[in-house]
Amino acid sequence: MTKLLILSVSAGNGHVRAAQALAATAQSLAPPCTAVHIDAMAHVAAGFRKVYTDWYIQLVNRAPELWSYLHQRTDVTPHHAPSQRLRRGIERLSTGALVREIRREKPDAVVCTHFLPAELLMRERNRGRIDYPVWLQITDYDLHNMWLVPGMAGYLAATEEVAFRLRARGIPAERIHVTGIPVMPAFSEPDAPSLARDACVAGLGLDPSRPVLLMASGGAGVGDLPSMVERVLGLGGEGSFQVIAVAGRNVEAHGKLEALARRYPGRVVAIGFTNEMHRMMAAADLVVTKPGGLTVSECLALGKPMLLISPIPGQEEHNAGFLMEEGAAWLAYDAIGLDYKVARLMADPAKLASMATRSRALGKPQAARSVLSHVLGTPA
Repeated sequence: MTKLLILSVSAGNGHVRAAQALAATAQSLAPPCTAVHIDAMAHVAAGFRKVYTDWYIQLVNRAPELWSYLHQRTDVTPHHAPSQRLRRGIERLSTGALVREIRREKPDAVVCTHFLPAELLMRERNRGRIDYPVWLQITDYDLHNMWLVPGMAGYLAATEEVAFRLRARGIPAERIHVTGIPVMPAFSEPDAPSLARDACVAGLGLDPSRPVLLMASGGAGVGDLPSMVERVLGLGGEGSFQVIAVAGRNVEAHGKLEALARRYPGRVVAIGFTNEMHRMMAAADLVVTKPGGLTVSECLALGKPMLLISPIPGQEEHNAGFLMEEGAAWLAYDAIGLDYKVARLMADPAKLASMATRSRALGKPQAARSVLSHVLGTPA
């Protein structure tokens, strides 16, 4: 049986979720493939992990202008530049345990959903230590210089434009495959009866005859999630749209949302951490979210229009630009814009339907199977 190793990096959730989607989909293949998912950050030096994950999250939240500058600078810095060689040297010194763990797995093929393990494995390959193919899954709707790891068996791109940019930057065309970004199997069958909009709305205790807004994140410029929900509830009367608010693991936010649900009976459903996000999205007529690559891929897979907020400078801004160009999303720059655009869109079913059509056209719900068909050489 083929053994597939999938390597992610928990700097943000998207790389990990893409890896989990590939691993889950591999189990459903016929014949099944043995898939092992490893988060690279579980096998690196503690100090390196703290810098690579915690520092990144703090930087994008507290100093987005600095992150924007770094993102732009590294996009134009050649791989042979001293700063890049220094970075790779530090990474090698900090990731010895990860390389040893990969050797122990003895995979037949590897898919990386982040460039860090891809770079490490290419060094191993160049030194003759490994002979299996290594593939790189790009997890955004734009291309950054860091994804240009030479020598990959294949590059898995979200869109034709990302593929075009790979070719323009010197990646051989025959190694580039447009697959989309992998989403979990729960998002891969958008027309399944279990994801019927009205059934999902009713299952949450809401009224299927009234519009539903899903709010899944807060952020800089628009406020925390409970304050966002409270503001938008004031935009309509008792008979207007309903809100599903997902706080995730933020216990404090979930408590505040539950208090709002008691104040606005029948209009708010407060959700904490959930493995049923596909049902929340299926119930929604509009999704308010940050434009992370995996989140928007899930929305596209289910054909959901989006109102985007608080994009991280660089990759998320480019994701937002792609979605707006294609007519699947609007962008709210601040709290006032959020209120205005929620009110306008929720009062315009025709516009939401048009955006949903564009979203569905862009969606690639079978992206994970497409990726695995290339990596394993099996039919999609």
